[in-house]
Amino acid sequence: MHERYSRQTRFSKIGPTGQEKIRQKHVLLIGAGALGTSCAEMLVRAGIGKLTIIDRDYVEWSNLQRQQLYTESDAENQLPKAVAAKDRLSDINREVMIDARIEEANTMTIEDQIEGVDLIIDATDNFETRMLINDAAQKWQIPWIYGACTGSHGLTYTILPGDTPCFACLLGKIPSGGETCDTVGIISPAVQMVTAYQMAESFKILVEDFQALRKKVVYFDLWSNQHTFLKVGNLKNPQCNSCGLEANYPYLDQQVSTKTAVLCGRDTVQIRPMPDMSFDMETLKQKLSHLSPNIRSNDYLLQVEIEDTRMVIFRDNRVLVHGTKDINKAKTLYNRYITG
Repeated sequence: MHERYSRQTRFSKIGPTGQEKIRQKHVLLIGAGALGTSCAEMLVRAGIGKLTIIDRDYVEWSNLQRQQLYTESDAENQLPKAVAAKDRLSDINREVMIDARIEEANTMTIEDQIEGVDLIIDATDNFETRMLINDAAQKWQIPWIYGACTGSHGLTYTILPGDTPCFACLLGKIPSGGETCDTVGIISPAVQMVTAYQMAESFKILVEDFQALRKKVVYFDLWSNQHTFLKVGNLKNPQCNSCGLEANYPYLDQQVSTKTAVLCGRDTVQIRPMPDMSFDMETLKQKLSHLSPNIRSNDYLLQVEIEDTRMVIFRDNRVLVHGTKDINKAKTLYNRYITG
């Protein structure tokens, strides 16, 4: 076991001292899709002390092309991604403490999720969650690394609270629309390029070599052979609501969080229950079995096909309504079959 990290410690910028720092650190990974699984594997192989994985979804066949921790059996069994990822990662390095949570990052969960965290890695698919991460990182002074990719291109940026411009400084507000993996596709080399940059920056933060951080936005397109580094230091806004002199962290306000949302580029609506609402899964299963013969369940979720849609109910009471982007239709089905 003493040889496990020998090639990493021989790299002078890490060395034995840096390796010990890595072993003592806690990383929060939000999202266990393409970016998340790649980052998670590199962190676990590098000997991170603790890795917390947050993901709300389960493994589907379309994930297998680029989400490297998952297998066909995971897709067949519709295992939650957090569970499947932990199973695989535990086989890779049993020294690492892995906390896998089948939930999402939102205004009600984020404070608990970031407790004791040294670094946050963004592997999400939507800007609302990224703005939430940004506000939480600014409020609790935690570095975080943004990453995104579609098609053959991607970008990434490292944010140090109190030093670099924050994500809200760069974007101003949550953008609407845009490309997704479902609309324009994606090739796996684009994923690996983003995560290579994310993880190189992560190691610098984990060994506390902050002077080596890039502090530029990286954009690339592997198909058209473009690679660009963008200076953004002058975009830091003293009046920014997320990182300015009078920051009020607007995206941590529960009143602005979306209770119903169309998932990134998919014919799927997610519905979050109100905080005081909960379901008994066995009772719900019995109820739905009288309404549809197409019902499946495992230890983590319940699935039913009804009215040309497929509803998946998780034990944290979130519901995914597949087969529609119409929020009103999804709410109608939810009220008719889940809460009705």
